[in-house]
Amino acid sequence: MPTLVSNAGSRGRGNPSRRLRFSLVTVEGWRYRVAMLPSDRPSLFSVELRTAAWAELVAWYRDVLGLKVLVRVVDDGYALLAAGDTRLAILARPAAGPASSRWSLGFEVTDLDAVHARLAAHGSTAAPAVHPEGFRELVVTDPDGNRIRLFAWAEHHA
Repeated sequence: MPTLVSNAGSRGRGNPSRRLRFSLVTVEGWRYRVAMLPSDRPSLFSVELRTAAWAELVAWYRDVLGLKVLVRVVDDGYALLAAGDTRLAILARPAAGPASSRWSLGFEVTDLDAVHARLAAHGSTAAPAVHPEGFRELVVTDPDGNRIRLFAWAEHHA
């Protein structure tokens, strides 16, 4: 994982809120200048999953993946779970539609082996794969059949 070294200021003229800001990041001994998005750009707040099996899906993301439930409104069939810097909203819908192979949810985890053990305890037979890019990945499906990609960087990338 990159280590934030310092805030390196900003560049730009005119409206200060539109200036491009930079941070210095050190990765494996190399220092990089990384542009930060201006504050007037959209930020992804949540991804919404619609399901006919609301309680089962909320329990799976909470108990198996370990996401923290921020809001749970049983009468409305709504749950909002913390997923790092964004959130996962699970919405009860009688006709949610089938899962799609066009997308997947990708989660970075610190301990892939612990997540793998929880998944195995709930019946998953998937095994982690090692990628030449320096990460291990586990691809599973949630109870609705949505593809979930879990990955962890190798220790030398930390």
